[in-house]
Amino acid sequence: MNNLGLPFTVFLMETLHFVGGVGLLTREVLKELKGRFYWKLLVEQIFQIGARSLPLIVITAVSTGMVMSLQFGLGLEKFGGKLYVPKLLAVTILREMGPVFTSLMLAARVGAGIASEIGSMVVTQQIDAIRALGTSPIKKIVIPRVMACLITLPILVSIANIVGNTGGLIIGATELNLDPNFYLLKVLTTSSIKDYLSGFGKTFFFALFIAIPSCYFGLTVQNGTKEVGIATTKAVVVSSILILVGDFFLSKLFWIVEKMV
Repeated sequence: MNNLGLPFTVFLMETLHFVGGVGLLTREVLKELKGRFYWKLLVEQIFQIGARSLPLIVITAVSTGMVMSLQFGLGLEKFGGKLYVPKLLAVTILREMGPVFTSLMLAARVGAGIASEIGSMVVTQQIDAIRALGTSPIKKIVIPRVMACLITLPILVSIANIVGNTGGLIIGATELNLDPNFYLLKVLTTSSIKDYLSGFGKTFFFALFIAIPSCYFGLTVQNGTKEVGIATTKAVVVSSILILVGDFFLSKLFWIVEKMV
C-alpha cells in the first residue's frame, strides 16, 4: 500500500504545483498585457509558429482526409451508404479532426520548441539579464509566444479543414468512384456554419493549452541543461493531454450552446 501511495502522492503534488504555477503565469500574462507591446517579437513568433508549421499541418491534414475517406467509403459500401462519405468526412474534419490533429501537431513541434528555447534562456541566465535591464521576461518572452499561438492556430486549422476535405475528395473520386462535382456539392450543402464554428472555437483554447504550459515548463527549469530535455518532454505530453481531454468538455459545451441558440 505504501509503495503505491508514494507515487500517487508525488503525482498529486506535482499536479497541484503545475496547476498553481500555470494559474500564476496566466495572471502575470494578463497583468503584463498593459503598456508597451513588442510587435516585432510577435511578428517573428508568428512566422516561427505559423509559417514554419504549415508544411507539417498540410501533410497531416491531407493524409488524414485521404485515410478517413477511404475507411468511411469501404465501411459504408457494405451497406450501400457510400454516398454519405462527403457529409460524414466534412463534419468530422470541421468539428474534430481538423482542430485536434492540427493542435497536436503544433503541440509536438511548437510546444517542444518553446519549452526548450525558454529553458535554455533560463540556464544561460538570459532571463536574469532581461530582468536586470528592467524589462519583464513575461512581456518580452511569454506574451509574444502566447499571442502568436492564438493568432496562428485558428488560421492553420482553417487551412487544415480545406486541405483535409480536398484529400477526401481526391480519394472519393479515384478510389470510391464518386463524381467530384457531387462530392464537392455534398460537402458545401451538408456542412453548416455551426460545424465550422464548433471546431474553430476550440482552437483558441487549444492555443492556450499549448503556449501557457510550454512557457511554464521552460521558465521552471533549474538544474542545468539536463532539465531542459525533461521540460521539453513535459510540455509536449501535458499540452497533448490538455488538448485531448479538453476536446471532450469543449465539444459538450458547444453542443449545449448550439441547443440554446
